[in-house]
Amino acid sequence: MAWIVLVVSGVLEAVWATALSRSAGFTRLGPSVLFAVALLISMAGLAYAMRTLPVGTSYAIWVGIGAALTVGFAMATGSESVSVAKVLLILGIVGCVIGLKALH
Repeated sequence: MAWIVLVVSGVLEAVWATALSRSAGFTRLGPSVLFAVALLISMAGLAYAMRTLPVGTSYAIWVGIGAALTVGFAMATGSESVSVAKVLLILGIVGCVIGLKALH
């Protein structure tokens, strides 16, 4: 169960990071509220997962999922440029997340 919660929390990290970007410095209500809600749930999920999983592994997976999805979403929506190098590096992050899970 902790692994599922950790993955969902990583996805929510990407949600709050994207919402933060779209909040325009907290001047737009919708993205600001989404940021706050996603942040709270994401942190609560990370804390829950850390009750049974090692802190280093939990945090690395949480950040890796969040980072890969945030930049992937930005590239998919045209907010960020796409390049072969970026895609390969993101795949490297995903590979490291999978490797950490496999080792645990």
